[in-house]
Amino acid sequence: MTDEYEDMIKNFKWDVPEYYSIADVVDTHAEDRTKIAVYWEDAEGKKEKMAYWELRDESNRFGNMLRSLGMAKGDRIMVILPRLLEVFVCQIGSFKIGGIVVPCPDMLRAKDIEYRANDCQAKAIIASIASTEDVDKVRDRIPVEHFIVIGGEKDGWISYEKEITQHSRYLEKEKIKSADIMTINYTSGTTGDPKGVMRNHRWIYALSRTNAVYWWNAQPDELLWATTSPGWAKWFWSPIGVELAAGASQLMYNGRFNPTKFLELMERYRVNRLCATPTEYRLWAQEDLESYDLRDMKKFLSAGEALNREVIDRFYRAYGLKIYDGYGQTETSGLVCNYDGIEIRPGSMGKPMPGANIQLLDEDGNPVEQGEVGQIAVPGDHPGLMAGYWNGKTLEEILVNGWYLTGDLARMDEDGYIWFEGRADDVIKASGYRIGPFEVEDALVKHPAVMEAAVVSSPDKIRGNIVKAFVVLAREYEPSEQLVKELQNFVKEETAPYKYPREIEFIDELPKTISGKIRRVELRARERQRKMELWAQEGN
Repeated sequence: MTDEYEDMIKNFKWDVPEYYSIADVVDTHAEDRTKIAVYWEDAEGKKEKMAYWELRDESNRFGNMLRSLGMAKGDRIMVILPRLLEVFVCQIGSFKIGGIVVPCPDMLRAKDIEYRANDCQAKAIIASIASTEDVDKVRDRIPVEHFIVIGGEKDGWISYEKEITQHSRYLEKEKIKSADIMTINYTSGTTGDPKGVMRNHRWIYALSRTNAVYWWNAQPDELLWATTSPGWAKWFWSPIGVELAAGASQLMYNGRFNPTKFLELMERYRVNRLCATPTEYRLWAQEDLESYDLRDMKKFLSAGEALNREVIDRFYRAYGLKIYDGYGQTETSGLVCNYDGIEIRPGSMGKPMPGANIQLLDEDGNPVEQGEVGQIAVPGDHPGLMAGYWNGKTLEEILVNGWYLTGDLARMDEDGYIWFEGRADDVIKASGYRIGPFEVEDALVKHPAVMEAAVVSSPDKIRGNIVKAFVVLAREYEPSEQLVKELQNFVKEETAPYKYPREIEFIDELPKTISGKIRRVELRARERQRKMELWAQEGN
């Protein structure tokens, strides 16, 4: 570790204020009437922008609107919206009256809406006109009292556009403590029903002190873009916890992902810092990057899974910029990242953030030795941790000997870099070996033929389990037995030979949650079912 990094870790202190709300921060930025909060564009080319003072005034109107409906502090408000300016207005306005926002992806279907509304006992739903049909299918089975529609009018729904103009832009705000519940963010549901993660307002304070500073290094005079959608925790990690917290401007594009369109937007809006998913970066890497003038770009960021070296090198050749990985969970704030000034090691998540104080623990709760794999654990007093699960355990009940166990496995090298090894429940036990799927996946995606890969255990009569890889090929490659052998040999060269995938299946796309996480649990179940059927046929 460098002396500068060690000093940064040693001198960091959490000074969480008793009262804190991102809504108050936004109102402070609004004092400068020239400061733009959001530049917005949609797939049809319609463009709008919203200044911070407009966000302040409109969110005040919305807070008054909610109060006129009898909404009060602690009421749960489901927000089912795509990337619209009104998302910021509705969320900030809800915070101003002490409402608890329940962010929901606009891709949710009726059964998903019914589950969340009943689980959190929502009092209001705010939805786009496109989502009202699914809400209406279940509205007689949920406790919701108020239905607010944005972008149109519909019987049984309150028109946002008509109603908000009836209310004052002056609001008597609720006094919000940093310990008050701010959001209920539902998990992806990779292993069962989604769980409602309760977050305090101090979560945004923690993000503003860590993610915004050490990972993004966001500046108030810059234009930032996080490609995430409003329904997920990453929305609060970046558009709320970085852009709004830092007082920067941000880009919002309401349209489907298209590699060339997104690159054109970066060029035209002169984006300074970008945060996107590994999948997006892999698709961009197949484009003619040099044909896009991104001279204003200062930093690329990625989160979710580690990027392979080829993608990082491709962006560096095109723009002279590296891609900075970061790590955290829905239940946490940022824990590990690549900082400005440190060497980026492809495949590593970087180094622990100041204030994270993470440990890697073995199955008995003891710290592991350097280079050994352990579970990432966070001290229970970290202000970026969740408050607990709605209708579930509190944080205090979840902690194990004072630690929050993330379920993620990693190792630390001799220079303090953290390397992700997979989920604890994803570890493959084959022929007496414990194999982390992530290392095999990382080896596979280094091959130019592989765009994405997921590795799981597959039952085997002799070895108990074997390593099975599901591979999505880059556009210029075709499946073949020869390519299977080539990939197997390639992995043997990249990792310990016993880790290579004994079976490889080429598929068009990997099963993912609506937040973009690979559903390895689905692939494992598919493999178990396939092998059971195969063995049954052999028995006949």
